[in-house]
Amino acid sequence: MKPLSYPITSDLVDGGFTYPEFVQFTEQLVGENRTTGANQSEEYLAYTRMCLQRIVRWNKTSKVSEELAQLVRRVNRPQVWLLITEAWCGDAAQSIPHLAKLAACNPLISLKIVLRDEHPKLMDAYLTNGNRSVPKLIAITADLQQELFTWGPKPKYLMDRLSAFKQNPKGLSYADFLKDAHLWYAKNKQKDLETEIYPLISSTLTS
Repeated sequence: MKPLSYPITSDLVDGGFTYPEFVQFTEQLVGENRTTGANQSEEYLAYTRMCLQRIVRWNKTSKVSEELAQLVRRVNRPQVWLLITEAWCGDAAQSIPHLAKLAACNPLISLKIVLRDEHPKLMDAYLTNGNRSVPKLIAITADLQQELFTWGPKPKYLMDRLSAFKQNPKGLSYADFLKDAHLWYAKNKQKDLETEIYPLISSTLTS
C-alpha cells in the first residue's frame, strides 16, 4: 500500500456511478444522441453508440474464471474500486464490464465510476505515459487513505502494440489499428486482464 496520489473524498466516491447506473446513463446518452465530455462530434457520438453495444455484449458473454473468482472472494477487508472513464472510450467498454463482474464476486468491494473530464485533478494524478488515458482503476482502502493498486488503461499487450504503432505505423491507419485492437479484445476474452489483475488483487489480501 502507498498514500494516494490525489486526495479522494467520500463525496467524490458517493457521487460516482454504480456499474448499473453507468450503463443506464450511457443508454440515456445514446438515446439523446449525446456523449460525455466537451467533444460532441458525430465521431464521438458514434464511439459512444459502439461502446454501448460492446458493454451489452460483454454483460452477456464475459465470465470470470473460477480461479480469479475464488481469489476475489478471499478479500476480507472492504475496498473501494474507483474507475475513471468516459462514455465514448472504447477500451473502457471492453474492460469495465468484466471489472464490474469481478467486483460483484465480493460484497466487500465497492465499485464506483467517475468521469475523467469532471475530475481533471484526479485524472492528472493517474496519468499513463503523460496522457489522460482511460479507463483507470484505482483500488483504495475503505478509509480512502491508502492506494492498494492501480490498473489500466488497457492490457499490456495492447499498450505495447500502441507504443510500437506510434513509433512506426508501418502504413497502418489509426482506424485500422483500433479495429485490430478491438478484434484482439474479442478473441482474448479478458484473459490478459485477468492475468494482470490477479497478482494485484492477491497483493491486497490479509491473513
